[in-house]
Amino acid sequence: MLDPIDYKILDLLQRNARMTQSEIATSVGLSQPAVAERMRKLEQEGIVTAYAARVDSRKLGKDITAFIGVRIEHPKYNREFSRRMLLHKDVLECHRVTGADSYLLKVVTENTETLDRLISETLRIVPGVTRTLTTIVMSSVKESTYVKPAGDEQKPLKKSR
Repeated sequence: MLDPIDYKILDLLQRNARMTQSEIATSVGLSQPAVAERMRKLEQEGIVTAYAARVDSRKLGKDITAFIGVRIEHPKYNREFSRRMLLHKDVLECHRVTGADSYLLKVVTENTETLDRLISETLRIVPGVTRTLTTIVMSSVKESTYVKPAGDEQKPLKKSR
């Protein structure tokens, strides 16, 4: 069960995963060892799953971001489809969804040529795939990895001086 201090630690880590345990400790009013223990528990419980840097894909030569809806004809093909998506470097996210599609992918790739190859030489050859529908991102209004926990009614943290 998370308490208000755990929520504050999660908030701080999501806003800046490079904060030191000492900085977090000062912000939440605990010692550094107490914060380290809480962080360890959050990791062990699978609440904190990873620490990562967000990057500008265009500056890394990846000019195309696209969302691809994929329809699978039968659930018996889900395992193989999932396995292949886990292996593809340009597939950033793969979600099994409800509605017209079976999966929704977020893809970041170099250009329209590499996107075309991904669709024709990777997706459409997977057994069970019956349709793909691609939407190319023109610009992004909001992208975030921040998740506000359900039931977390804490007041916003004040900036420390």
